[in-house]
Amino acid sequence: MSHLLNKFVPKTEFESYKDFKENFRIEFPENFNFAFDVVDEYASKYPEKVGLVWCDDDQEKIFTFRDLKNYSNKTANFLRQCGVEKGDRVILTLKSRYEFWFCLLALHKLGAIAIPATHMLKTKDITYRITSAGISMAICITENGVPDYFDEAEAQLKDTKLLKAFVGDGEREGWFNLREGIEKASPEFERPKGDAETKVSDVSIGLFSSGTTGLPKMVNHSYTYPLGHIITAKYWQNVLEDGLHYTIADTGWGKALWGQIYGQWIAGSAVFIYDYDRFDAAHVLDKASKHGVTTFCAPPTIYRFLIKEDLSKYDFSNLQYVVTAGEPLNPEVYNKFYEFTGLKLREGFGQTETVASVANFPWIKPKPGSMGKPSPGYDVMLLDKEGKPCDVGEEGEICFRIHKRPIGLFTGYYRKPEKTREACHGGYYHTGDTAWKDEDGYLWFVGRNDDIIKSSGYRIGPFEVESAVISHPSVLECAITGVPHPIRGQVIKATIVLAKGYKPSEELKKDIQNHVKGVTAPYKYPRVVEFVEELPKTISGKIKRVEIREKDLGNVSGGSET
Repeated sequence: MSHLLNKFVPKTEFESYKDFKENFRIEFPENFNFAFDVVDEYASKYPEKVGLVWCDDDQEKIFTFRDLKNYSNKTANFLRQCGVEKGDRVILTLKSRYEFWFCLLALHKLGAIAIPATHMLKTKDITYRITSAGISMAICITENGVPDYFDEAEAQLKDTKLLKAFVGDGEREGWFNLREGIEKASPEFERPKGDAETKVSDVSIGLFSSGTTGLPKMVNHSYTYPLGHIITAKYWQNVLEDGLHYTIADTGWGKALWGQIYGQWIAGSAVFIYDYDRFDAAHVLDKASKHGVTTFCAPPTIYRFLIKEDLSKYDFSNLQYVVTAGEPLNPEVYNKFYEFTGLKLREGFGQTETVASVANFPWIKPKPGSMGKPSPGYDVMLLDKEGKPCDVGEEGEICFRIHKRPIGLFTGYYRKPEKTREACHGGYYHTGDTAWKDEDGYLWFVGRNDDIIKSSGYRIGPFEVESAVISHPSVLECAITGVPHPIRGQVIKATIVLAKGYKPSEELKKDIQNHVKGVTAPYKYPRVVEFVEELPKTISGKIKRVEIREKDLGNVSGGSET
C-alpha cells in the first residue's frame, strides 16, 4: 500500500451509499499542513512514488515525491528570501507550468496564502484582485503580456509595492527570475514552530469565485480544505492507487485544486498535466491515451468537443472512470460518450466554496442529467422562498446545514462580511443554485437562481432547454437566457454555436425550434435564436449568461422572434 488515505480516514471501504454516508469520517491533527503531512510524508516513505506527470507540446517531465519535496523546499527558501512571510497573500498566474505545484506547496510550508488566478486577466482585473485581496506578491508566466499587466496595475495603485517573480528566461527590471531563484536555493527547509506554525483554522487558499453573476469574491479556505477533497478524488473521481488522474483545468480555476493535487495525492494517484497553449480536442486525446490516463474529469463543454472527434483512433484501454462537473451534463453528451467508450459519465456538483458536495458515487447507478446524491458531511436541503423544505419534485435552493460545518466548506468571503452573512444564515449555507429531488433521492440541477426564466407564468430552468437544443445535430454549444417581453414577461432565447459543417439560416433556426418542441414541453422552445461564433465564458468554462442578458437589455426581443 503506497497511499496515505488510512492516515486520515479510519474506514476507507464501504458496502453501500448508506454505509458511506453514515460512516465516512476524516481525522486530522490541529497543525495539519498538506505540504508537510502528505507530500513530505510520501517523500520519506515512498520517495520514488510518482506524483506529477507533466508535458507540453515539446517536452515531458516526471516528478517523484522526493522531487516535489526538494523543489517545494527550494521554492519556500527563495520566497522567504524575497520577503514572503506567514499570512502574506501571493497571486499565482502560472497557467499549467509545473512551477505552480512548487509554489503552492512552498506557500503552504511558509504559511502564506496562495491565490490562483487565470492568465487571461487584464490590468483592470488584476487591480481589482490586488486591492480586494490585499496581495503582496505576484508570480506569473511571461507570455500573453501578463507581466506588463501586473506592472500597469502596480503603477495605478500608487501606495502598493508588489514583490514580483516570473517563470521564464532572462531578466526583467523590478522582477525576480523564479527558476533561477529556485535552482540557487537550499533544498533543506525546516517545518516552522511556535507562532510561525500553521493551524488548521488558518487560511491557506484564496479562490476568486467565477463571477458569472457579478464581481468575483475571494473565497477563503482553511488548511483542512485538501482533506475535504478526499471525497472528490477517492469516491467521486474514483482515482486509483498508483494510477494517473487527469482533470482538465487551468490552475487559475478552483477546479485545478479539485483534480490536480490534494485528494488525488492523498489517495495515492499521480496527476497528469498537459500544459497546452490552446485547447485542441485531438491533442488532448492523444496525450491522455499516450500516457495511460486511468481516471478523467472535465466539464461538459470539453466532452462536447471530445465526442466530435473520431474516438476510435485513440487507446482508452487504461481508462476506467470518467466524471464531469462545472456545468450540468446534457443527456446527449452522456449517451454519445458512453456509445464511444462504454464508460458512464458520473456527474458531480460543487462550488468554489465547497468540495464535491453532491455526486454520483460508485454505489449509485447514474441517471443521465442528475448530479447524484449528497456527500458525507453535507446535509443537503432544498428550501423554497419561505425557507421551508421542498417536497419531492418541487424546485428549491440547494442549501447545506452548517450546525456542524462540513470539511471543505469555505470559511467566508475575504473582506466581505455582508456577503458571508448573505450566504450563511439561518443555520444554512445558501448556494444560490436551484434543483429538485426525485423519489429516489437524486438531485437534478435547474440553474442559478438568477438564471431562472419566468415566461407566461412558467418557471423555466436554462439547463433543460439547453439539453433539448444540444440534442439537435447542428448544435455544438448553447446558452439559454430570458429576454424581456411586453406580454409574456420574458421569452426564451437560445444563443447557439454551430457544429462544423453547418451555417446559420432561417430554415435551420426553425428546424431547431421544431426539434425542441418535439423533445420537451412546447412552451420551453426558444422563440429567439441567435447564432454566434463563441459563447462568453469564465476561465472555468462556465457560460456567462449574465453577459448575454446584459447585451440584450436594450433590445426587447434580443433578436428575431418566431
